[in-house]
Amino acid sequence: MSKKSLINVALIVALFLVFGISFVIGGLHTDPEERFGGTDGAATTQIQESHPDYEPWFHPFFQPESSEIESGLFALQAGIGGTILGFAIGALWGRRHRGTGPGSGTPDADSDAAPEPGSEPAATSSRVADATA
Repeated sequence: MSKKSLINVALIVALFLVFGISFVIGGLHTDPEERFGGTDGAATTQIQESHPDYEPWFHPFFQPESSEIESGLFALQAGIGGTILGFAIGALWGRRHRGTGPGSGTPDADSDAAPEPGSEPAATSSRVADATA
């Protein structure tokens, strides 16, 4: 293996170790009942403690069966949004860099003039002349 390949493998192993250790440490310090709690739940709890007679204006029209399903739907939404954002950034980057550099297939600045109507390119006229001869 080359030095570059060894470095790549070491970085991937380090990445998995960091994620694995963070999940173990995070799992030890959280309550299993509220493992997937978020800021919405914390805000609701705070409001209920400070104003017990508060009535919410709206109620959710869809309530997932468990917090794992809710977390999965949130991750799906984040994945779709990230995909769309990445596609848009890639398309804009490609549009900006298209046509720059050597061998890109774009015409030179000297050949910007449009061909006159009724004239054929040189390669086509020579093929037509060969076919008629």
